[in-house]
Amino acid sequence: MPTPTTPDRATPRPVPILMYHNVARAPREARVYRSLYVAPSAFSRQMALLRRAGYTGLSMRDAMPYLRGERSGRVAVITLDDGYLDNLRHALPALQAQGFTATCYAVSTTLGEHNRWDEDRLGVRKPLMDASQLRRWHEAGMEVGAHSRSHPRLTRCDDATLREEIAGSRTELEDVIGAPVRQFCYPYGDVDERVAAVAREAGYDAATATCRGRARAGMDLFRLPRVQVARHHWLLPFAQRVFTAYEDRRA
Repeated sequence: MPTPTTPDRATPRPVPILMYHNVARAPREARVYRSLYVAPSAFSRQMALLRRAGYTGLSMRDAMPYLRGERSGRVAVITLDDGYLDNLRHALPALQAQGFTATCYAVSTTLGEHNRWDEDRLGVRKPLMDASQLRRWHEAGMEVGAHSRSHPRLTRCDDATLREEIAGSRTELEDVIGAPVRQFCYPYGDVDERVAAVAREAGYDAATATCRGRARAGMDLFRLPRVQVARHHWLLPFAQRVFTAYEDRRA
């Protein structure tokens, strides 16, 4: 695990949990949600900026001591939602170049398929990693997290379906990679007390949403905020969101 140089006895710092989706150029046919794309060159520059600023990029797994307040240091958590193939092709080399780790949240029943939950609205069919590609991500030292079985709005699920979506995705992904899956991400950031309780009961260590702000020690580990990185966020707005209280004020 990468080790930041800031001593453990320091006052805990806010921890920005960065949220990405596609690390690729936005295709012309994408009608909406073009902000979900970050170009590979931009992603590489962002990772390099973190390193130059003294930050270490960590997966959720590696960041848990910082999120619990057990350690303090200049860390940023790197998360990528849905499990797109471009994460393996473009994000992985940039992460490895900086010695960073990251968490990719995969939708367990759609491996090797596409974004069927928003294809119609987006106008783009985006390929997802298949089982062997997800194992390559894991074997490269990165983390696989769960993003449900089918990417539904969890607050609309009945109790049985909710448990199947949350706990079932963990079981299926563990079978794929042959390792524990301890992190969860709510599709669409859709979470309430019932949904968070099921995620806790399923045995995850933490779960991320889409509410804005940087994480701090003492926060509910099953309602962690994130900092969205969008297509139009060049280095200055990226730095503003990661290094300052900009996102905290918008929480």
